[in-house]
Amino acid sequence: MSQNKIIVSITGASGSIYAKVLLDKLTLLSTQIKDVGVVMSDNAKDVWKHELGNDDYKNYKDFTFYDKNNFYAPFASGSAKYNTMIICPCSMGTMARIASGISNDLTTRAADVILKERRKLILMIRDTPYSLIHINNMQTISQAGGIICPASPSFYSQPKSFEELASTVVDRVLDLAGLEINSYRWAETS
Repeated sequence: MSQNKIIVSITGASGSIYAKVLLDKLTLLSTQIKDVGVVMSDNAKDVWKHELGNDDYKNYKDFTFYDKNNFYAPFASGSAKYNTMIICPCSMGTMARIASGISNDLTTRAADVILKERRKLILMIRDTPYSLIHINNMQTISQAGGIICPASPSFYSQPKSFEELASTVVDRVLDLAGLEINSYRWAETS
């Protein structure tokens, strides 16, 4: 199985539980992953502390964390061959900058690189409702090859906790990223 090189960007949108569950699951999938680079905005750190009541994002020692303005991070260039970028959660402001081609920080530069190299960009947007501006930005990114995956949890697996509920979205993102995961599948028996 090929080894994936994945970028995870965590923006300041509400929904830190999704980022936590994503990082937890990527830790468990280490045999499929060569490298995970993580970028967190300052707002993302504040929202994580507010929503989850901790700063446990500091405990993910298997991943390399990069400053949001570090344009020397390997994935700021296509030559590093990172094959997937997941922005989780993705703020509407971040999405707008990506759709406009504005590479003013490491997240938007990495997204620009992923799109230009025709690799996999997955935006887990969390805000609702959508304005026409949001919808047009989603269309632009989709036409450029990106995948818009709203953080819309499913309930048919009968999740029993917030983490299980968040997993219903994160598992879809991991499927989209091409990782082999053990997940609830509709109408399948184990």
